Amino acid sequence: MSKSLNTVSAYAWSLARSLMVNIIVFRTEGGLFSAMPASEWDGDSASIVLEFDPFAR
Repeated sequence: MSKSLNTVSAYAWSLARSLMVNIIVFRTEGGLFSAMPASEWDGDSASIVLEFDPFAR
């Protein structure tokens, strides 16, 4: 987790391209940002800040 959206976004983009899966960036209740595969997400969709799709142009 990080306080920097730019840092987490760069990590998420790299992860999406490496694993070739959709990655979401979300904000936690504490205000930090984190990333995880979209298929693993079971939280509130209002917490999602960005989504990276490696197959989108």
